[in-house]
Amino acid sequence: MANLPIHLYRKRQGLIYNTGVNGIDITRHPLYESADIIHLHWINGLVSMHSLRKVKKPLIWTMRDMWPMTGGCHVALECDGYRGGCGKCPQLGSKMAYDLSRAVFMYKKQMLPTNAIMVGISNWISGCARESKLFCKHRVITISNNIDTQEFSPIVKGVAKTLLSLPEGKKIILLGSTNIADPWKGFDLFKTALEYLDKSKIHLMVFGKASSQSLSGLGVSYSLLGVVTDTLSLRAAYSAADLYVAPYRMDSFGKTLAESMSCATPVVCFDASGPKDIVEHKVSGYKAKPFDSRDLADGMQWMLSASEDVYSVLCENARLRAVAKFDSLVIARKYKALYEEVEK
Repeated sequence: MANLPIHLYRKRQGLIYNTGVNGIDITRHPLYESADIIHLHWINGLVSMHSLRKVKKPLIWTMRDMWPMTGGCHVALECDGYRGGCGKCPQLGSKMAYDLSRAVFMYKKQMLPTNAIMVGISNWISGCARESKLFCKHRVITISNNIDTQEFSPIVKGVAKTLLSLPEGKKIILLGSTNIADPWKGFDLFKTALEYLDKSKIHLMVFGKASSQSLSGLGVSYSLLGVVTDTLSLRAAYSAADLYVAPYRMDSFGKTLAESMSCATPVVCFDASGPKDIVEHKVSGYKAKPFDSRDLADGMQWMLSASEDVYSVLCENARLRAVAKFDSLVIARKYKALYEEVEK
């Protein structure tokens, strides 16, 4: 019911958009009274924003995407309306300054306690929060997303390729996301980049929501894994690939990049948003100029044509960086330190 107003905007883009009105009153939950700290993550549709103003305990909110700072969208794309309070929302197809996005933004501003600590899962999203009108006066820190580097550990590449019945004599490029058609995932940029490569030497492997129709026109052989729900299969895919490509225009972190690196497969991405924190240029992967498909292709070619010695070092560096920076225990220690600080 709370999202019914978006149906008044018939020119909306159809991307995920939420008002934040739905959800439980967290202060009435049985665990609220015994809690020392309230830590929010993804709350949309689960916890009512209205209940947050009643929270009288230390409040930490980890921003998993841009929704906490916007007037309803989860990925702002080219729009920077969140810096000024939203309005004229392009995702709603609105030309009005006082539209639904402005109303949602003001609602959030009224509901959120001023002492809430905002945690970005990348330096990029933390920077966006500091520049936003909603969080510019809040304390904003960065604690990266985490992965289990024991679960996501390398499988011998030849063994992984055999498990997935991948062709011999071709370089394997892995591409994946929840839905590759999402505009911020940059599949169109990847398609353009492919035109600069020798397609006869490449086999594309894709996981996530993708159609054979969208891949058949690329001019390369491919394997479509579909939605992968178990860690072992995903680990095998990462390990089998010679490189993982993440052509994202915008991502709050880029967990698949860290998972790939944890499996000792280096990454090619753009030097932008969350992924720029994950990859070290020409050390654990390649960061192309945003959003230059030719440079993305150059990065793929550089990695695919690297000598065995250079490639081995890239793989080793990728694994070492994932373990040092993004392992669950590393991130847990940072949250533990934050909890101890706010409890004082």
